[in-house]
Amino acid sequence: MQPGDPARLGASPDEAGTNFAVYSAVADCVELCLFDPDGNQVQVFDLPARTEGVWHGYLHGCTAGQRYGFRVHGPYDPARGLRCNPAKLLLDPYARQIDGEFRWDAAVFDYTLVDGEMRINAQDSAPYVPKSVVRNAFTEAASPGPRIPWAETVFYECNVRGYTMRHAALDETSRGTFDGLRHRDVLAHLKALGVTSVELMPVHTFVDEHHLVKKKLRNLWGYNSIGFFAPMQRYAAGDPIGEFRDMVRTLHDAGLEVILDVAYNHTGESDGNGPTISFRGIDNRTYYRTEPHDHGIYINDTGTGNTINIDHIRVRQLVLDSLEYWVTEMGVDGFRFDLAPVLGRRADGFSPTHPLLADISNHPSLSDTKLIAEPWDPGPGGYQLGNFPPRWAEWNDRFRDGVRSFWRGDEGASGEFAKRMHGSADVFEPSRRRPSASIHFVSAHDGFTLRDTVTYEHRHNKANGENNRDGHAHNYSRNFGVEGDTDDASINALRRRQRLNLLGSLLMSQGTPMILAGDEFGHTQHGNNNAYAQDNETAWLDWSGLEDDPEFYAQVCDLVRLRRDNTLLRVGDYVHGALQQNDRTVALHWVNREGEIKQSDEWASSSAFMLLIVEVTALHETAVLLVVNRLLEDTSLELPGMSGVRDWVVAFSSAGSGATTIRDGAVQVAGLSLSLLTSN
Repeated sequence: MQPGDPARLGASPDEAGTNFAVYSAVADCVELCLFDPDGNQVQVFDLPARTEGVWHGYLHGCTAGQRYGFRVHGPYDPARGLRCNPAKLLLDPYARQIDGEFRWDAAVFDYTLVDGEMRINAQDSAPYVPKSVVRNAFTEAASPGPRIPWAETVFYECNVRGYTMRHAALDETSRGTFDGLRHRDVLAHLKALGVTSVELMPVHTFVDEHHLVKKKLRNLWGYNSIGFFAPMQRYAAGDPIGEFRDMVRTLHDAGLEVILDVAYNHTGESDGNGPTISFRGIDNRTYYRTEPHDHGIYINDTGTGNTINIDHIRVRQLVLDSLEYWVTEMGVDGFRFDLAPVLGRRADGFSPTHPLLADISNHPSLSDTKLIAEPWDPGPGGYQLGNFPPRWAEWNDRFRDGVRSFWRGDEGASGEFAKRMHGSADVFEPSRRRPSASIHFVSAHDGFTLRDTVTYEHRHNKANGENNRDGHAHNYSRNFGVEGDTDDASINALRRRQRLNLLGSLLMSQGTPMILAGDEFGHTQHGNNNAYAQDNETAWLDWSGLEDDPEFYAQVCDLVRLRRDNTLLRVGDYVHGALQQNDRTVALHWVNREGEIKQSDEWASSSAFMLLIVEVTALHETAVLLVVNRLLEDTSLELPGMSGVRDWVVAFSSAGSGATTIRDGAVQVAGLSLSLLTSN
């Protein structure tokens, strides 16, 4: 073992051996432990050198494929936040591959309780924890992405495992894997739908929470990371890294971007009573935020027990190095950051100028990536919608809630609906961002699916084992008279139309839409609005919906196509009355039932109205007219006279073909419907 290089964190092999480096400011000694493929520890070496807190060494003859872990000797004083225990085998925070499943056992905890006090636990955890694996550098460059402009982007959120577990065209080995997402039938579905960017729920290596395992449940969503560089072995039939890169290349070849949902806000080691798998045992006070005057207590801004300490320069480096790796080596095109206010929270609160947010925004390797924040967390001042830096887009839950409230019939919801359809200028324009910064969705992994939004008014989460207390209690949903599925044809017809109203609002709004996988064919979770623990047929997509109602899927495809083909549905800048853009003028007006511009006092009780968007150039005038009718009865609206357009064509109606007609200067629309008219 030679001193090696402290600058190359993790395991870096070359022709002669492997360099190992890990940061721990508190360690007295760091051991490198080598394991055979059966999990037996075969050799132990002390890392011989320490440079500014980095322990490092170069081992001749150590090659790719070698399984390893660290043991850290140092102070053990939990009350002071010091948790070094050499009996615990620790994952390398920079491990590119993690092999084996984590198994819950008393040995994975660094402590035992004696009269209520934590005493060091001398049981060896190695048999129960996965191992880091040395990986060679890639010989081929990562696949270049299609770089979809923001104005053309349509996100599609899906879970790697749940997406294909019930897909009939896949064999058993491919279901629930990266390879499953490459299947020609899956690609054909995505291409026909017309989405541009596949947003994958977390693929970083994660562990199943202890309380789930005791209930014989398993984490499906993946927001419990323990390795920020290593793809989840559960999502691969063989080599997870190679299969992930192959998946990215195939999606890129199909013209699709790959966006990763990443959870750098906490780790799977949970609170101070949780297991010691990696960061806690390496340097607890560096990697986690603790109370300033009581380092034995974790700050829990995430609701998961711990919070990553991004104020520490080495932790920021870890996040940045991880992001760079997934872009430059694995080929991904962007990131959605879970509980993103954590990444910008100092001791005195959230700041959009936090060094980590600035570093992510300005990192040269991330310059072409899409950056998306989930702008809320459970911590103090945790709701930060509209407050992220200029390069960032943000999930806009006010769009979801405003659109759902309007369509379910809430009084006074029309004004909020209009603001959200306009791209939430009140939220994003003050920071000089465009409508594309507002990520619109009517459903996401967290909450009701689209079908459940129109089928249930109450959560039905008993299968999660928490007495139906988990998940959102307020869902802005409506069941139309029956809770759950029904054979009543009239109710089912209303529910179907309402799904199209919600998706139509999504895809005809100014902003960047995101569709939840399965909503295009009516996937249901039977009222479970927090299916994170349902790694089973509750949350696995039921693709039979495509056969049950193929026309619905075709209508959703039409909506995506209409958005793609008509630039007035995605203008790109906020329009307040009129906007001059180079050689064109774009005007946007909300219009009442009499065909006149709506006045402010009309919004309180407005249920039927129109959105007119007109483009005028020196050569032509084009327009779109969105006709909204929340009333249950059919309605007639006078066509607006402020446009020079005289010939309108019905491009879409949520009530079906022929339900919207134009006659004598008026448009007739069905009850509870959304229609789009385009100029001929």
